[in-house]
Order: sequence, then structure tokens, then C-alpha cells
Amino acid sequence: MLRVSGLQTFYGDMQALHGVTLEVREGEVVSVIGSNGAGKTTTLMTISGVLRPRRGQIEFDGRRIDSLKPAEIVEAGLGHVPEGRQLFPSMTLEENLTMGACTRRARAARTQTLERVYDLFPRLRERRHQVAGTLSGGEQQMVAIGRGLMSCPRLLMLDEPSLGLSPMLVTAIFDIIREINRGGATILLVEQNVFRALTLSHRGYILENGQIVAEGPSQQLLRDPQVRTAYLGL
Repeated sequence: MLRVSGLQTFYGDMQALHGVTLEVREGEVVSVIGSNGAGKTTTLMTISGVLRPRRGQIEFDGRRIDSLKPAEIVEAGLGHVPEGRQLFPSMTLEENLTMGACTRRARAARTQTLERVYDLFPRLRERRHQVAGTLSGGEQQMVAIGRGLMSCPRLLMLDEPSLGLSPMLVTAIFDIIREINRGGATILLVEQNVFRALTLSHRGYILENGQIVAEGPSQQLLRDPQVRTAYLGL
């Protein structure tokens, strides 16, 4: 479904990605894990068109998308929930959600998709007219994920969805991600909570210094002594 090959991305003269190659098959949850500064966010931003790769290619459903604009990539069915939520704080919760229905296909299904988001996040339905900037961190993360779903993505990329949340809310967010996947969306997950990410996902990639250094089935990675030492503290 998504194939990334030899991706090299730079910030000015500084190279951030050194030939990243990964694949996400339809229906999977795939995790990309690694320490701060490893290049996880850069990888997602390059896939979604926010950053341009200097070398390499990105294919989605067999079509090259590495030269497309971000809006065209969303139109193709690839959504991105960025790190840090990035809501419009002075707009209401529901206005933030409807901003996600930006493609022709999504606009046509906006009412039904909004109801689905509220079914997934009942708390948001209760606060639909509340200004987004007054929501708790967990509620804002729910809005960010809901806004990503409003574009009707076939593949949804999530960047650090549990960042800054309480353990109880982390559990709730991961349960929702599992439910989204069961509902038919493929997931590419970037997450620092390595145990949670690998427990949820089918396969995983380990990114270090802009390079993939290991990959495999998630349960295999959880048993790997180096992963257990470096990322799980065991």
C-alpha cells in the first residue's frame, strides 16, 4: 500500500534521513520507533509532502507521490496527524474537526464521518461547541485524531499520539487506534512508548540517526535483547 525506498531528506545542508526504506501493507498497523532526533517525524513529514526528499521515492497504491503537494497526497487517501496536535485554539472543537474534511470525497461524507468520530470519542460530542484551546491535553489529542479521520484516509499516519498524556489516557488512545484499524484504516504509527507501540502493531521498524537499523514482526522485536535493553529498559 505504502512503499518508501531510499529516502534522503535534508534540512538545508544537514541530512536527516539516510536512505530510509519501509513498507506498510493494507490493513496493518506498523510502528516506527526510535529515540528523539532519530528522524521519525521527518519521515512522516516527507511522506505527507511537507518536506521534499532529495533522493528516493514514495509510492502509495502503486503511484509515485513524492512530487505531489500535501493536499494532493491527502486527496489520494493518506492522512497525517502531526506531533503536538496543532489545533486552531480559538475555534470550536467541531470547527476543528470539520477543517479535516478538506477533500472532495471527505466533504461529501462529512456528516457521516463526523458522527463516526463522535462515536469513537463520546467525550468530544459532549464538548462539540467548546473552544479547542480550553480543552485538556487528552481531549485535544482526540480532536487531532478525529480531524485526521475527517479526511477519510485509507492510511492514517500518527505522530506521537500518547505524548504528554496520563497513563489512563494513553490506554484510551491506543484502544481507539486499535478500533480505527479494525474499522478498515491502515496505520503508520510513530511512538516513543515502545512497548505500547509494538504491542499494538503487526510489524515495526527501528530508526536510528536517520537510518532503519532493524525491522520485523512486533512480537519478535519485543523479544530482541537489544530492543529490550535500549528501548524497554529491561
